[in-house]
Amino acid sequence: MRRSRAFIPTTKEAPSDATLPSHQFLVRGGFINQQGSGLYNFLPLGKIVLDKIRKIVKEELDDAGCSEVQLSFVTPLSLWQRSGRAETMGKEMLRISDRHDADFVLSPTNEEAMVELVKNRVTSYKDLPINLYQINTKFRDEARPRYGLLRGREFLMKDGYSFHASKEDMVREFDLMEETYKKIFTRLGLDFRVVQADSGAIGGEGSKEFHVLADSGEDTIVVCDVCDYGANIETIFESEEEIDALNEKSYEELQSKSIEEKCNCGGTLSFKKGIEVGHIFQLGDKYSSALEAKFNDETGKPQAFEMATFGIGVSRLVASVIEQNHDENGCIWTKETCPYMVNIMVSNIKETAQVELGEALYTQFREAGVETILDDRKDRFGFKMKDAELIGFPYTLIIGKELMNGEVQIYDRKTTQKVGVGVDEVFAKLMELI
Repeated sequence: MRRSRAFIPTTKEAPSDATLPSHQFLVRGGFINQQGSGLYNFLPLGKIVLDKIRKIVKEELDDAGCSEVQLSFVTPLSLWQRSGRAETMGKEMLRISDRHDADFVLSPTNEEAMVELVKNRVTSYKDLPINLYQINTKFRDEARPRYGLLRGREFLMKDGYSFHASKEDMVREFDLMEETYKKIFTRLGLDFRVVQADSGAIGGEGSKEFHVLADSGEDTIVVCDVCDYGANIETIFESEEEIDALNEKSYEELQSKSIEEKCNCGGTLSFKKGIEVGHIFQLGDKYSSALEAKFNDETGKPQAFEMATFGIGVSRLVASVIEQNHDENGCIWTKETCPYMVNIMVSNIKETAQVELGEALYTQFREAGVETILDDRKDRFGFKMKDAELIGFPYTLIIGKELMNGEVQIYDRKTTQKVGVGVDEVFAKLMELI
């Protein structure tokens, strides 16, 4: 992509309500823009990042034996009434009526719809287990949408649902999905923790959350410094007042608050702030029984499916990467999520030698399969450099006045270090870094 042809509307000003780095930098860097309260458009750079995250999620799920489907975003309200969740979901679930006065909802999740899809299509234990997922739009009418993509009303979510002939097999799949999620978040380059969680409105017999560690996280979790134990404070403290008070404290304030007990392994427990990016649930037969979804077991007797459900906030992950990876100048994308790996910056577009080298390297990197953008704008070097830092390309190749001595510079966004490299060596050097 040539920057002179790209639609990347960067700006110096952040939205007045943007308090978190991800909200500020994603808007300022031209990744997203606000359409309405809790509603965001993904611009070209943001769409590239979103698609990269989606691709990693899909690859790991497919490798684990899951099958992708796509359900209708609009769901009949009657399904939710039959499961008993039409009321428990409250005002977060947006209801609509069509011209015939039939009632529907904009899907906040899809347990009911997926059960209806499987019902009468999977009739024998021989067809089990199955794990179906989608990566699709969801809508939850948040009372206080805030924090950009972290607490929006419309968002992209991966929601998966597995169906089993026994509880033991459901637990096996639950454990498999926990490991699969760990692979996903590791590939994304994130520092995360898996914690015991409250099942909330989804229900079921047990659940686990996946939290990206970030000082700006909304949730407070307890983790051990020795083993992999972790828990949301909602599962530890009974008092809602105490839970709310802890969640409202900043990361710095929590460091001065000690926990009265040790982990079972003997390790020290401490409070951390986390952004919930995934949640998996053991549902049992809660939804299959309510919707009368059954299969015939080995004896020919009808049984309700044992189920589990698995969610990942795909669009929320875009913001989570930046909450964990940024500085005062802008985004610092991980290599797995960056919109472009290499940004070739021609310092002075009037210098023929700089332009010719930029074009040659641009072609060479693209032919090598490296995602590359050529900043061929006529703007000043300082302006283009601030843009590069704001957007957060992992590597910026600066072609400037050093070219007279046969050198260019490689700027590493993560370390903020510039290194001079000979023109004949720069391609090999960058390929080594990538």
